[in-house]
Formats: sequence, C-alpha cells, structure tokens
Amino acid sequence: MKTIIISKNDSDQRLDKFISKAVPALPKSLMYKYIRTKRIKINGKKGDISTKLVEGDTIDMYINDEFFAPADEHYDFLSASKKLDIVYEDENIILLDKKVGILSHPDESEYNDTLITRVKRYLYEKGDYNPKDENSFAPALVNRIDRNTGGIVIAAKNAESLRILNQKLKDREMEKYYLCVIHGTLKKKSGLLTGWLIKDEKKNKVEVFASERKGAKEIRTKYSVIDEKDGLSLVEVELLTGRTHQIRAHFSSIGHPLLGDGKYGTNSLNKVLGYKKQFLYSYRLKFTFTSDAGCLEYLNGRSFEIPDVWFRREFIDGTLTEKTKQKM
Repeated sequence: MKTIIISKNDSDQRLDKFISKAVPALPKSLMYKYIRTKRIKINGKKGDISTKLVEGDTIDMYINDEFFAPADEHYDFLSASKKLDIVYEDENIILLDKKVGILSHPDESEYNDTLITRVKRYLYEKGDYNPKDENSFAPALVNRIDRNTGGIVIAAKNAESLRILNQKLKDREMEKYYLCVIHGTLKKKSGLLTGWLIKDEKKNKVEVFASERKGAKEIRTKYSVIDEKDGLSLVEVELLTGRTHQIRAHFSSIGHPLLGDGKYGTNSLNKVLGYKKQFLYSYRLKFTFTSDAGCLEYLNGRSFEIPDVWFRREFIDGTLTEKTKQKM
C-alpha cells in the first residue's frame, strides 16, 4: 500500500490522469480495474476516474510494490547545457529567448539538450524544482517554436500556471508578434493575409490555398512593413491564427518567401546569398486576458520584447543588405 497526499501541483486534475503520471508502471487496464474495485481510494472512499482532485485529498493505493519504481537519483536533464537566455522570470513563469537551432522538446535526434531540459536543470540547481518532491508535475513549456526559428517561449514553474496559460493560449488571449525578412517588396505596406492551409503530416509541410478546401484550416496573418532595402523587406507579423509553418508558407504563397527558408523559399536564391537559416523571430509577446487569470492576473496587459533581434539591427543599419549585394 502507498498513500499520497495531493499537493497544489497535483490538484485540479482527474484521478486517472494523476495515477497515470504518479505510477507510470501501472498498466491503464489495471488502473481502471483498481479504481472500480476500490483498491485505489480517495479519502478512504471509492472514487471515479473523472473525479477532480483537490489539494489535501488522500489517495490510498492497495497495489503491488512492483509498480512503485524507486526514485531515480540520476536525472537526464542534468546533462543539458546550462545556457539559458531569460527575458523575464517570477515565481510562476519564465519567458525564454530560444535561439535558432535549439529544440523545444526532445525528439529522435536530440534527447538531453533541449530547451525544456535546460529549464529543468536551471530550476533544479536553483532549488525551485526537485522531482522527488513531485508526484505528477514537472516544469513545462506552454508554447513551442520550431528548431529553425528563434523567439519567446513561455515555461510554467507550477501546475496552476501551466493550466491557466494552456487555456489562455487555446483561447487566443495572448498576442504574438514576429519579425521576418522576405524576398521582394509588398504593394500594400500593411494588411491582412487570409487563406486556407492543409498540412501533410508525413512530409511535415503545409500548402496554402486562396479558397476553402476540404480538410483545410483558415489562416489569418496580419503584417506591417518596417523597412525595405535592395529587394528585401523587413516585416512585423502578428499571428491571428497559429497554424504550422503559417508565416513561412503564407508569404511564400503570395510570391514573397522568407530569406533563408529552405522549405518554402527559393533555394537557388538563398544559395547565392549564402543564407542557410530562415529570417524569422518571435520577438514580442503581450498578455491580453479577457477572462479571469487566477494567480497570473498580474500579467494582464504586460508586453515583453526581445530588443536585439540580430537581423533587425543588421537590416536597418544596412549591414544585412550590403552583405547580400556582395554575395550576388
């Protein structure tokens, strides 16, 4: 038998979701059976799989010891780099400047050194996070940015903040602004691009259409030209919908692909110019809550910005386009 007292980070989740995280070695079929047969109880009584847990609840589990794995004294995240570029931090969240080339989460190409493992190492060494003290929670990223794109990523330091921000992101109660450099100049210096996007999961590539098609999702991309030089444009973009590769594919679909974009851009031109990484950065974030934000209400209306995006500086002072002319 094992007893767990529900902490603040464990609360407000379904019983079955909590058990799956707290006892990962327990097969789901057995978990459901043990809940049904009262071998897993809440406050000494039979619970339901959908019962929402409250801080202070007692979970008694009358199950074999083999399902309770011993605490791991070694944590993989300690192999991650210590390098983190922090834009803002408080007791609930961290805003990070993710650099181009870093994965947000582990995948088949990289497991140890990713943005989230760096965050866990940072918080562990700071004393703000210890896996031994948690039954089901670990620090997590609220949003993610592609490996080849840089910009602001939000990390939640506790379960309540994570739940709130996940909902705010879903309800689009945050404004996200990007900077990019595109080929060519736009006739309208500001406007709204609309279209329909279909994703090919196998190729991890999307296609944009001017009119609605079966299986397509609507996209809206608001833009404003900041500067133009030598056949290139520096553009600020606000995502009104957040689809996969939306900015890259949308501008490419109207004949103005991003500089350095090998997937949706003009490879021959990018090769001549010598740019191998796409000029796209998520540089500004504003919290625009329209409903209660609980412990994060203090963030409402606040805006955070990465002041020194490398290609903006080089574009405005002419360094970027001068390099481009020399390469052509």
